Amino acid sequence: MDKILGLDVGTKTVGVAVSDAFGWTAQGITTLKIDYHNGKYGFKEIENIVSEHNVKTVVIGLPKNMNNSIGESGERSIEYSKLLAKHLPNVKIQLWDERLSTMGAERTLLEADVSRKKRKAVIDKMAAVFILQGYLDNPAKGE
Repeated sequence: MDKILGLDVGTKTVGVAVSDAFGWTAQGITTLKIDYHNGKYGFKEIENIVSEHNVKTVVIGLPKNMNNSIGESGERSIEYSKLLAKHLPNVKIQLWDERLSTMGAERTLLEADVSRKKRKAVIDKMAAVFILQGYLDNPAKGE
């Protein structure tokens, strides 16, 4: 069955999560090191993950401001989605409102009493899980 990939895009890392075969749950799989400002986006690694997991849809977190406007981070996610679409022409690329996903991930890790150093290592992957799970749980996805 086709899986869905979730990405939390930053300037130095991309958190990656993948759905189960039924599209019910999201699992974090990795955090890619990138250098956004120098054009190193991690697309080859993403292409490999897409191929390995038979991914047909990629959901990229779109950080919006609380007033629904799009700031610098959101513009970066939009640009990243357009660039990724050129590398994955047969995959649906979709932006997903990710407000509060990183805060939710941070709160979950704090509640689990994960040390600051370990939180830093997994926060992006966990944020990707929150983004993808929000997408999977929404009955209006794909509209």
